[in-house]
Order: sequence, then C-alpha cells, then structure tokens
Amino acid sequence: MTGIRLKPLAWFAASMLLFLVACEKKTIGQIQAEPGRYANREVAIVGQVTQSYSVLGHGAYQVDDGTGKMWIVSDKGVPREGSRVWVRGTVRDGYNLGSLVKLPQDLRSVLVMIESSHRAER
Repeated sequence: MTGIRLKPLAWFAASMLLFLVACEKKTIGQIQAEPGRYANREVAIVGQVTQSYSVLGHGAYQVDDGTGKMWIVSDKGVPREGSRVWVRGTVRDGYNLGSLVKLPQDLRSVLVMIESSHRAER
C-alpha cells in the first residue's frame, strides 16, 4: 500500500491552517475599526507584503489584506515585497525602532503588530 502524497502547496496550506487556528484570525479593517478591542491581543492576519525594510534581521514590513494596511515589526527577519504572508502577533499602538532602522515617519502614529511568527509564500 502506498502512502498519500500531498503536493508542497497542500502541505503549506495545511500548516497555515494549523498556524492560524492557534489564535484569532482577523482582517486589518476589523483591527483598525476597533483598535481598543485588539490592543495588546494576539491575532493573525493574512495578506500581501507591500513594503519591507530590514537591517541585521530586524525591521518592519507592511501587509495589505484588501481591507486595509498594517505595519508588522519583526526581529525574525522580514519577507520580501510581493510575498503572501500569514502573520501572528500582538497589536500595539505605534512603535519606534530607534536608529537601528529608518522607517517611514507615519509608522510611529499607527497601529502596528509586533510579530511572534510569520510564514511567507512567494
């Protein structure tokens, strides 16, 4: 008897499902509409990376899920622009990386997600 063989994309999709089940999946629009409700809570989002900045494994990237855009702060490396990404993290009100990475000025005045983990697909 031969075992069932799944294609790599099917494995990726299955792992993403397990990844997102571990915390509450929300849209960026939902988070931005009720920032107080999601502040300091861990949530998951899925979208496309539209901007990415990184220095020595630290940085930030912007995700667009079609309902809005959100900056993600990471110390685990950042995915490339154009990647589809599944992100889990804690929502915070603004964030400053100091002089390590020069990010757009508007990053300091918006909601951001402090990433706990992400998975990217090109």
